[in-house]
Amino acid sequence: MYSRLLHPPSKQSFFLFGPRGVGKTAWLHEKLPGALFFDLLDHHVYAQLLAAPQRLGDQIPRGHEDWVVVDEVQRAPELLNEVHRLIESRRLKFALTGSSARKLRGRGVNLLAGRALTRHMHPLTAAELGDDFDLKRALRFGGLPLACTSDAPQDYLRSYAATYLREEVQQEGLARNIGAFGRFLEAASFSQGGVLNMAAVARECAVSAKVVEDYFSILEDLLLAVRLPVFAKRAKRRVVAHPKFYYFDAGVFQAIRPRGPLDAPEQIHGAALETLFLQEARALNDYRDLGYRLHYWRTAAGDEVDFVLYGERGLRAFEVKMTHTVRPEDLAPLLRFREDYPTATLHLLHLGDRRWHDRGVEVLPFQDCVRNLDAWI
Repeated sequence: MYSRLLHPPSKQSFFLFGPRGVGKTAWLHEKLPGALFFDLLDHHVYAQLLAAPQRLGDQIPRGHEDWVVVDEVQRAPELLNEVHRLIESRRLKFALTGSSARKLRGRGVNLLAGRALTRHMHPLTAAELGDDFDLKRALRFGGLPLACTSDAPQDYLRSYAATYLREEVQQEGLARNIGAFGRFLEAASFSQGGVLNMAAVARECAVSAKVVEDYFSILEDLLLAVRLPVFAKRAKRRVVAHPKFYYFDAGVFQAIRPRGPLDAPEQIHGAALETLFLQEARALNDYRDLGYRLHYWRTAAGDEVDFVLYGERGLRAFEVKMTHTVRPEDLAPLLRFREDYPTATLHLLHLGDRRWHDRGVEVLPFQDCVRNLDAWI
């Protein structure tokens, strides 16, 4: 098992959110070896506790002082009232994992009133993979642990979306028309790394824009995707209003994205490269509690910077280029961004192996940056 950058709280109960397959359960077994586990993906455990949530307390021995893990707690939100009672009455420590936020945001769901911290787990990062990190493999297969270690990562990733369709979307009744949702998954992949055009996606899926909006919300609730808002703080130029869309993992995006003879490989690989940087930045931001809010910047005139990180630690802009040769004009969007935000730190990432400064922009090899992202954000 690869050592993760995430560490559990020492004493306080916590929620651990992350998409299926990122390694939450394996990490908890490693970090909390004495924990008592309740796996709600086990039908027997699920049915038993759903019918009578108080059975959770009955099955925890008196005097148990170690952790109690409830895996996939979103399947039975009613258990959280019992968890709350046990924290108060028996001072038990709970680790509660979830791969969906939808049911836990429902009206009346007890989120433990601040008695539990929130942590997030992401795909494996370059720093966690260490010497095993290979940029070409990461672009193609992403960072899900099984995709990194499997002899057949493509087969695993192809089954990943189908697993969600069957287990999460269909069983939980999140989408009425599973066929339309399947078409939507593919249509959304064409928007990867692009400004989201809801009407265009709706036309592609042959459903209404309202339905597509709900589908995007489902993806976000399942932690499978993120919509990146435009950076508009104290904007001096007119900026676009729509967010950019990304699946959470480059390998998942590559597996969902249909291909044909008219597809430009560099466009797909460029979207995967941006996705890889985003998943690295999101992971480090959460694991180190850096407090950045992630955005992109795009003016009405068409100037665009791929990623803007804004928080108490400063303002940082990153442009990601799928090229080994950086041209002077590649720096233009970053330089225009600095005209509006003079205090920003600017970075351009490329596929070459040289590092230099040009007019205040730090030009970095992509692989060096993500391997040591702590140094740049």
